[in-house]
Amino acid sequence: MKSKKIAGKKVGQSTQRYLDIAEIKEDCVVLKDGTLRAVLLVSSINFSLKSEDEQNAIISAYVGFLNFLEFPLQIVIQSRRLDIDSYLERLRKIEKEQTNELLRMQTAEYRQYVSELVKLADIMSKRFYLVVPYDPLSDKQKSWSKRFLEVFSAATEVKINQEQFNKRRRSLLQRVDHVLTGLNSMGLKAVVLDTQSLIELYYNTYNPEVYNTEKMVEVNKLRIEE
Repeated sequence: MKSKKIAGKKVGQSTQRYLDIAEIKEDCVVLKDGTLRAVLLVSSINFSLKSEDEQNAIISAYVGFLNFLEFPLQIVIQSRRLDIDSYLERLRKIEKEQTNELLRMQTAEYRQYVSELVKLADIMSKRFYLVVPYDPLSDKQKSWSKRFLEVFSAATEVKINQEQFNKRRRSLLQRVDHVLTGLNSMGLKAVVLDTQSLIELYYNTYNPEVYNTEKMVEVNKLRIEE
């Protein structure tokens, strides 16, 4: 009886309805509320190895960067197990093509050593991201309690047309240029993630257990049936 009742119930709505992302296009993340995001991959610097003068210069540049910001920024740090599958595959290919038996054996041993080292040492790679937002409407009018409740409710979808998207994207890119200039003043290098990189980033973030085994297909190779 219980099984029949359960089977007769409608399947619950997908958890995707609780995600803020509506779509990713033209190197931008479009959220369901109509706001846009750009994501920058930022390099790192070893602050402790800098001289005192260099450290003071970096701090001064950082303070100046923060003082000139007129919009919020989100800093995201991701730690992931080092993925060397492509490197090991290249070694495996070199091993097969090697005509010298001694070099072939040495290549095989080296490949095995690197593979075991990464597994035993649990080597992690760390990446730094900077999320630049653009919201055409100010969020200051919302009370703290309203913003808190929005975290636990499904995102309300706001449709924007292509003209609105292009206008907001231009404003977002202006902010990105401002951020890139500020990062460059601190000796940091940054690149804006394109559409493919953004999809892979969010796919890896929401699927940490399977992203290593299930590789993403390139956007230009996807076929969408209408």
